[in-house]
Order: sequence, then C-alpha cells, then structure tokens
Amino acid sequence: MSGIKRTPADDAFSLCIRERAGWFCERCRKYYPEGVARMGLHCSHVFSRGNWSVRFDPENAESLCYGCHSHCGGTEERARELMGDGALELLRKRKNDTSLGRMARKTKGKGGIAKHFRDELKRMQQLRSEGVQGRIEFEGYF
Repeated sequence: MSGIKRTPADDAFSLCIRERAGWFCERCRKYYPEGVARMGLHCSHVFSRGNWSVRFDPENAESLCYGCHSHCGGTEERARELMGDGALELLRKRKNDTSLGRMARKTKGKGGIAKHFRDELKRMQQLRSEGVQGRIEFEGYF
C-alpha cells in the first residue's frame, strides 16, 4: 500500500517476517540469497498495514516473492489456506480490536516497536548463524 507511510518499525517487522521464512517465498519456495535479490521478497499482510491492531502481528504476515504477492498476497483466501478458519477468525477479531489499535498508534513514535523487532531479528540471525534452518518463530509486540 503506497499511501501508508512506512515506519522504522515496519522495516524491522518486515525483516523478521522474511528471516522467519529463511528468505524463502512461503508460497512458491523460491530462495532469495543475500544481496540485491532480497529486494524481490516482500512482507505480505493479510489485513493491510492500515489496521494498526494487527500491523505488527506475526500471524498477519508472510514472506512472498513479488509474483506471489501480486497473485495472492494479502487475501483472506490465502490466509484461510495457511491457518484455517478458526485462526483467521481470531486474527479478524484482533484486527477489529480498536483498543489494541489505539495502543499501537500511541506507541508508534516512541521507538519501542522498532527496537523490539530489531532485537528479535538479531536473535533469529544468531540462531541462523548457529545452524538453525527452516522457520524460526518470533514474538509479536502486543
């Protein structure tokens, strides 16, 4: 979404999503090695970044290449495939939680969200350097 301003927290969260997947597209499984090629791998949200209550929710995002993101990214159908109806409904309830959204917007300028995800990224990268492969989960902020 080009109309929504990206924040440092968005950047750090996006890196965590892609690191969680080991720099693979979670749909077509194409690998994106270090360097410029990594620009082709996106952080795709089920419910757009305009929904502050789930903007930084790891369950609301996946790592998709440009082609897969264009084809099916950010759709509830894709999310239902991955998580099932029950988990999607729980995510939808969090999306509609206005108090969580207000709390997230209040926190955005303080740097805490970005720091949290930078710390999570470092932890995940450390695990990778120790030989951990595959999906590495990380903690959401809220």
